[in-house]
Amino acid sequence: MEAVELKNLSKFYKKSRGIENVSLTIHEGEIFGFIGPNGAGKSTTIRTLLNLLQPTGGTATIFGKDIVSDSKEIKKIVGYLPSEVHYYDDMKAIDLLQYSAKFHHYKNTNRIYELAEKLQLDLNRKMEDLSFGNRKKVGIIQAILHEPKLLILDEPTGGLDPLMQNTFFELISKEREKGATIFFSSHILSEVQKMCDRVAIIKDGKLVTVEKVETLIKNSLKKISLTIENGEDVQFPFEGVKDKQTHDKNTTFLYRGDMNVLLNHLATLDIIDVLIQEPSLDEVFMHYYE
Repeated sequence: MEAVELKNLSKFYKKSRGIENVSLTIHEGEIFGFIGPNGAGKSTTIRTLLNLLQPTGGTATIFGKDIVSDSKEIKKIVGYLPSEVHYYDDMKAIDLLQYSAKFHHYKNTNRIYELAEKLQLDLNRKMEDLSFGNRKKVGIIQAILHEPKLLILDEPTGGLDPLMQNTFFELISKEREKGATIFFSSHILSEVQKMCDRVAIIKDGKLVTVEKVETLIKNSLKKISLTIENGEDVQFPFEGVKDKQTHDKNTTFLYRGDMNVLLNHLATLDIIDVLIQEPSLDEVFMHYYE
């Protein structure tokens, strides 16, 4: 059984498009990245999947349960962290988290204090007195507290400083080791590259591709750096060259195509040095968004 399965899932807001015919599968136990800029449809997909928004078309299941008809059962096994967290201002963090534990019939409340210590969160402060980053910490604890089978995290590191981001990723890795499946939405590509097994790219509400992170980087493009003796502006009489930049004797570009064609052409140039690298996920991502 797959952890999550979307089949042509669509959501329209009157005449506006939210998401259209999104189909993907998330395997049980994996960390799955969902990337795209703001407005691409990441949050709409997640909210529809959680039945916070009613789908306009298509279907989706979580551990075989239908997201609409079985919504109540699904919420028992899912932990959700929205991109922006909003709580009752006059509640203390500890009261909110204890309430959340009771809501899920989770009795190991010592876990609240353990998680709060790791995230350096003062549980006795009221929500209205917490910074955005500390509210996000409350949201993280609330999402993972009841040890859900599926964690859905929408832009989870917003507001966290770099050290706390590392702590967060350690917590997520431990949940994965215990068997949790993690659906991780982000526009910070380095996070996705670091954490995820596979990644989906969404653009204008439509899914562009779903690949393993290493496959996406390896098969998409090569990053080429040349040092040329006479500093000439190199021209390429074939397709596949992107983002070419020349400065003095140095030329860099991205290449997708037959490497033999490229190397044969480079052999005609007066080259001092050449470096062929895998591109960063950022560069791959921008290629899809051209």
